[in-house]
Amino acid sequence: MSQPSRVEILGEPEDRFDEILTPAALDFVARLHEAFADRRAELLAERRRRAAALAAGGTLDFLPETRAVREDSSWRVAGAGPGLHDRRVEITGPPERRMTVNALNSGAKVWLADFEDATSPTWHNLVSGQLNLIDAIERRIDDTTPEGRRYYIGDTPATIVVRPRGWHLDEQHLLIDGRPAIGALVDFGLYLFHCGRPQIAAGSGPYFYLPKLENHLEARLWNEVFTFAQAELGIPHGTIRATVLIETVTAAFEMDEILHELRDHAAGLNAGRWDYLFSLIKNFAQHGPRYVLPDRSTLTMTQPFLRAYTDLLVRTCHRRGAHAIGGMAAAIPQRDPAADAVALTKVRADKEREAGDGFDGSWVAHPGLVDTCRTAFDAVLGDRPHQLDRTRADVEVTAAHLLGVQRLTAGLPTEQGLRANVAVALRYLVAWLGGSGAVAVFGLMEDVATAEIARCQIWQWQHHCTRLTGGSLATPDLVRRLIDRERAALLAEGCDPARVDDAVRILEETSLGADLPAFLTTEAYARHLVRIRTAA
Repeated sequence: MSQPSRVEILGEPEDRFDEILTPAALDFVARLHEAFADRRAELLAERRRRAAALAAGGTLDFLPETRAVREDSSWRVAGAGPGLHDRRVEITGPPERRMTVNALNSGAKVWLADFEDATSPTWHNLVSGQLNLIDAIERRIDDTTPEGRRYYIGDTPATIVVRPRGWHLDEQHLLIDGRPAIGALVDFGLYLFHCGRPQIAAGSGPYFYLPKLENHLEARLWNEVFTFAQAELGIPHGTIRATVLIETVTAAFEMDEILHELRDHAAGLNAGRWDYLFSLIKNFAQHGPRYVLPDRSTLTMTQPFLRAYTDLLVRTCHRRGAHAIGGMAAAIPQRDPAADAVALTKVRADKEREAGDGFDGSWVAHPGLVDTCRTAFDAVLGDRPHQLDRTRADVEVTAAHLLGVQRLTAGLPTEQGLRANVAVALRYLVAWLGGSGAVAVFGLMEDVATAEIARCQIWQWQHHCTRLTGGSLATPDLVRRLIDRERAALLAEGCDPARVDDAVRILEETSLGADLPAFLTTEAYARHLVRIRTAA
């Protein structure tokens, strides 16, 4: 077969890319795009309308029109597929070759192969990531480094769950009928086409994490995609399993509805804590000082408004037969034993709280944290694979609980917090522009979500001229001085000056403008990461 005429690949070809970008696979992606592009566009327009209404002073509440879904106690979701019954430890990371091996061998029950926030969306990263997943499933990864270290997959690898990009992102290296393909459908379609049947044959299945959903209608679209794709490929209906990240404040008000829309394919919900904070700040950033949040380092999951969100998630999941998966532990092992002990103590307390609250598992960002997370959940679960029987009927959460940031136990933002936001955002962006999406910064594994929180807090604090602890005011001039200082530090460390300048420009445009852009990466991707092949 030749390449479908309506599909045009603009990305640079590399070794073995033709194994992924086959005519049949591209035709499948094109059929997905054709079937769902218009509906996706309508939903993104609705996102913009809702965001504008919130920015103008609107608020959120549970939907009166879906009350019957929430109050009907009879329905359940499909639940866990083969290999997903025990999810007490899940490790996340981009599908780079060595990460693939390390994650699958880490001892975690699940590996989230992340094409979204932990992957810088270069054409190389996206296509080679698909290759690595095929090679992992077919046990074709066996690499030896120049230093003699061998990388291969062991006998009991983690179950693979793929996170495609969110609905808002396009793939400009691949055109369908002259338009950029939908990034989510490229990632989903290529993986399902190449790996769906091999995963089923291996006793597992094609499993997905769905990011950035803002309401149940966006979940309905994913369910329609699953139904269509399974029929097109001759895969039995309901084989796909999806876990939805509740990482937007709007989705927190529609957890039951989201599970209901996906009930033939739903396995669980995840508390995507960093993106959730980003969404909360973004949606209420213009509401004035009452929604100004303090330093990110103080926004632990013990804050009442965050505890309400996680308690509601556990209650909703277990009432419907779905797994509740906890949030990310972003710490990474430290060389200094004292610093490492402090970091592990915080991770242990966080995971013990989640297990005690009823979660069935949780996330870590580094193999060195797998044992800590597993120990916390083993203490509660024992030999049981989950605690779905713990329905948390004691939980009653209202809109006031979810939006009650005034009940914070932390204080004002600090200049140190502002300086940290500038430093984290710039350092992450420099790495992201260089092709790395998961980056160690100041002892934490950072991805796009933490950079989003950082730049949204910068925008919010300076927009409202927030008084910082110590008496100084957050102003654009102060932010620019901090950016200049961090730029000088990066240059002194030997970073590429052009890349640093690009990072500075992105941060200034997304944190100091009159309006707060919805996402950091959409414009930055189009401007800096799209590399179109040139004629020979």
